[in-house]
Amino acid sequence: MLMGEYTHTIDAKGRVILPVDFRPELGGSFVITKGLDSCLFLYGEEEWERLSAKLKALPMSKPEARAFARFFFAGARKLELDRQGRFLVPANLRAYASLKKDVVLNGVMTRAEIWSRTAWDAYNAEVNPMVTKIAETLTDLGI
Repeated sequence: MLMGEYTHTIDAKGRVILPVDFRPELGGSFVITKGLDSCLFLYGEEEWERLSAKLKALPMSKPEARAFARFFFAGARKLELDRQGRFLVPANLRAYASLKKDVVLNGVMTRAEIWSRTAWDAYNAEVNPMVTKIAETLTDLGI
């Protein structure tokens, strides 16, 4: 399971270090794609296959299904770690997530996320005060 929050920087070539704690779950080869909330998602190959199967099962006759599949797959790339444990974030994905220098990598159960430090701080400032109310709504789901 992926969990934890790690602060890193992107170098001038667009590379970032994958936290050591994420490497057993993601492996040396993983998929990066556009995520929700203007961040990037990282998936290990097994989890990517599970998610892809679910998305393939969506009815392509529905415009929402087509739009989501396009959004998710068009930006997807398979990446590999270099000997220093770094990976190159493609330029189009750096632009999508507004990644400049300071980034935050989060473990979120089955995926990792990459956020710009600025966006992550703004997200937390918005969501943290509402966590108790959010938790109350989740009781209907058995949590």
